[in-house]
Amino acid sequence: MPHAASNKEMRVLVTGAAGFVAPYVIDALKRFASIPTVFFATAKAPGSVPGIGEVAALDITDRDAVSRLVAGTRPHVIVHLAGVSDLGIAHANPQAAWNVNLGGTLNVARATLQHSPDAVFLFAGSCQVYGTAALSGQLLDECALLEPTGEYAATKAAADLALGMLARRGLRSLRMRPFNHIGPGQTPSFSVPSFAAQIARIEKGMQEPVIKVGNLEPQRDFLDVRDVADAYAKACLKADSLEPGSIFNIASGTPIRLREILDKMIALAGCQIRVEVDPARWRENEIPLLAGDARKAAACLDWSPGYSIDETLNAVLSEQRAKCRSAN
Repeated sequence: MPHAASNKEMRVLVTGAAGFVAPYVIDALKRFASIPTVFFATAKAPGSVPGIGEVAALDITDRDAVSRLVAGTRPHVIVHLAGVSDLGIAHANPQAAWNVNLGGTLNVARATLQHSPDAVFLFAGSCQVYGTAALSGQLLDECALLEPTGEYAATKAAADLALGMLARRGLRSLRMRPFNHIGPGQTPSFSVPSFAAQIARIEKGMQEPVIKVGNLEPQRDFLDVRDVADAYAKACLKADSLEPGSIFNIASGTPIRLREILDKMIALAGCQIRVEVDPARWRENEIPLLAGDARKAAACLDWSPGYSIDETLNAVLSEQRAKCRSAN
């Protein structure tokens, strides 16, 4: 339990609460925490989020608004999930990606140092920061060089390095570098939910029996979002035993080709499906293999993946099938 928390409650500020990962992290913290946990959930726009409830508005690029919120809530833990996470959006609007992913992260981190200096600051980074270091073809550990190749990856690498610097000034930062995580709730702008959404529509006769895909040859280290959330929660709760600025890869260590992922999902479908390459979905200069070594997380966080890839793919497809049923 973070030492700043009293024995009565733990206050947790979650940014990016309207995103894919937030409901899972909140659930994991509720399950693992030994004392009552009070959550302050924020997103760019206010509203109700399934699995969380009402969230407050917070634009993390507004330094004064961030400062007021942290000063008013005095959290014991900050789970910083907010950011531009879609690689295509970051490429199309790079300035916004830098403003949010680097500038917004620094705003939250500096407000933490000023108003809640004993708080644990967990940063949801990305395996994309390794970039061309993955061309070695080996599983990457936390000592691998940061060699980002795209706009999104560069913004996340810059924020990661900045939080390492701020750790030397007292910030209790934990830098998580999760590999590709999937599960219910992820938008179809990502490959696996895109496959699932198309399969579900085909099954219901809402789409011709053709799946449009990009490059299926890259190998990626896929994780269930629930496993990633568990790792984040465990890191927060074990923070007193971790060095500020600690880095953790969150990975399975087992890369799988996107083509195999799609084959598995088509096998779950109740109909014949043809696969068609769509040039619009093709990404230039994709890293052939990107997979991580998570032995440090296993040793320090007592963490390992619990869900199989087949369980996760079933969950993703089930969600998209339910959406198609409700659309009718």
